[in-house]
Amino acid sequence: MLDPHPIETHADPYALPSDPGPSARTLRRVAIGVAIVALIVVVFGVTSRISAVDKLHDVSTESAIPTVSVVVPKLDSSSGSLTLPGNIQALNSAPIYARTNGYVRRWLVDIGDKVKTGQVLAILDAPDVDQQLAQAKADYETARANQNLAVTTSRRWTELLAKDAVSHQEADEKRGDLAAKVALSNAALANVRRLQAEQGFTKLTAPFAGVVTSRSAQIGALVVSGNAAAQPLFTVSDVSKMRIYVRVPQNASASVAPGIAANLSLPEFPNRTFPATMTRSAQSVDAQSGAVLIELQAANPDGALKPGAYAQVTFNSLHGQSSGQSLPGSAILYGNNGPSVAVVDSQGRVTVKPVTIGRDEGAKVIIATGLAPTDRVIDSPPDAIRSGDQVRVQQAAGNAH
Repeated sequence: MLDPHPIETHADPYALPSDPGPSARTLRRVAIGVAIVALIVVVFGVTSRISAVDKLHDVSTESAIPTVSVVVPKLDSSSGSLTLPGNIQALNSAPIYARTNGYVRRWLVDIGDKVKTGQVLAILDAPDVDQQLAQAKADYETARANQNLAVTTSRRWTELLAKDAVSHQEADEKRGDLAAKVALSNAALANVRRLQAEQGFTKLTAPFAGVVTSRSAQIGALVVSGNAAAQPLFTVSDVSKMRIYVRVPQNASASVAPGIAANLSLPEFPNRTFPATMTRSAQSVDAQSGAVLIELQAANPDGALKPGAYAQVTFNSLHGQSSGQSLPGSAILYGNNGPSVAVVDSQGRVTVKPVTIGRDEGAKVIIATGLAPTDRVIDSPPDAIRSGDQVRVQQAAGNAH
């Protein structure tokens, strides 16, 4: 039976409308979008890291390639001449040492003074030698007195023997005693002369005419003879003529002979040359340098040439001197297999080429074989460089000097 009074329901005006929420398809699309964004971020980060690593690798590889400077060999135009370093020495040089113990009383010359043969350089006081000489003279006088007595005794015994007053044995003894006394007298005289000579060494004299080039004598200083560690009291050098010693490479040694002329040039005299003449050769090749030592002599009337000085010695008109390629001495590599050079091609690749040195002039080396005129040679190459290495050429020098 129906309710005669049905209950009326009214909607709440303040109630929110019902929301069923996003569908599953929408959520799936959002998740896929987020995954794609994350993947893009990851891919971008990995790509950036790989690019940074590659760039760092390129930078490090670029930095590992050494930068070198190169020189181009120059045809040597000094064919027929040879310039080598030389060392100048005095014709004669004598260090003056003391031959006796004593004290320096006076020194009479100093460095730079010109001295004559036999000129006194210094005077020493040697009181010990003076006393020894006085004792030696007294011993000699005693020996002489004993000798004179032995002479008289022997003469008397010889006269008595003629009269048969003494025996032959006694006369022979007296003659033997005389001979012994004569020997003792001679020994005492030799000791006197030795000490006189030693006393004479208290005056230091110049052995030849020259210039005093060193002095270490000081007044009152104790001088001990025979001391190997002692400095010479003076050094006297004969600089009227100078000796110049030069080491000539073996391949050029046959071109120099006694009598050949040469010119000397010194740094302190840039506009002056000094004539010299070769006097002798050692006739032996030094095993370490591969050169022959020769000696030249040059007059030195004005004293411009000084002992111990360095000079450039130029030999002109040498026969048998062939031309070659000129390089700085710093471009040569010396190894167990001989000299070589490092050559760079247009791609920056290194090739180590063995060469033959015609002449070594110190700062400049003449290459006889193994080098082409167009080769670009590395100047001052590292010892560890090898064929196939990659280098970067800084600049190409014009010509080697």
